[in-house]
Amino acid sequence: MSTSWDPSLTTPELLTLTRLLGEPARDLAVLAEGNTSQRLDDGRLVVKASGANLGSATAEDFVVVDVDEVMAIVDDPAATQDDLTAVLVAAGATRPDGGPRRGSIETVVHAAVQQVAALLGTGPDVARYIGHTHPTDVVGLLASVRAAEAWERIVYSDEAVVVGRPLFVPYATPGIDLGRIYASGLRQHAERHGALPQLVLLANHGIVAIAPTTAGVEAVSTMAVKGARVRATAYAVGGLAPLTDEQVTKFFARDDIDERRTNLALGR
Repeated sequence: MSTSWDPSLTTPELLTLTRLLGEPARDLAVLAEGNTSQRLDDGRLVVKASGANLGSATAEDFVVVDVDEVMAIVDDPAATQDDLTAVLVAAGATRPDGGPRRGSIETVVHAAVQQVAALLGTGPDVARYIGHTHPTDVVGLLASVRAAEAWERIVYSDEAVVVGRPLFVPYATPGIDLGRIYASGLRQHAERHGALPQLVLLANHGIVAIAPTTAGVEAVSTMAVKGARVRATAYAVGGLAPLTDEQVTKFFARDDIDERRTNLALGR
């Protein structure tokens, strides 16, 4: 299968999430920043098209991509950015201005999650929805000298509940370069923890929120912003005093915490 354009596959849930993440008051994305996706039952992804604004997106502003096709390009060391761009073009579909309809260049961020989810053998709903945004507070820390260390440790309990163990990915140019380093990081995280991260932090770039529901994506995105503000405040008054590994392990082992995390991810 190749990339196609079929607005009927853009669900109301995906559209609502997209517009919510693009609300100016949330400061998660401006102009045409960021993108969202939803995994279809047949394994394909409905992903925001290049150049579309999150806050004003319509069903026409999405394309449908084949995960295996996208990741075959990412995983081919001989493939180029032009190869990736070509795969993302919806054949025969044009925008009102005559330009091609194609998936965001950051489609790789979404496709890699689905590839790793399949490798883990997790249920298809674990990563049903993905939201990629560029929150000012988070990007501020991710563009600082503290970027690599800022989220190494959990700093408050609610963060542990909603975000869990995040993944930090060093900077790479958006597109095929980012796709390769990002996919590698996801695979390593999955091998280490036996699960996908719910939050991925992209240095000098933004965040990726992964969840089974739109409410879960919203919760992870919102908590990432709070986490950035908490860290910036702590750094301003002398530095972080994170939770210890023992405290975190004990926290994650509690049945009530596991239940709460599940309910939040499912929007309950």
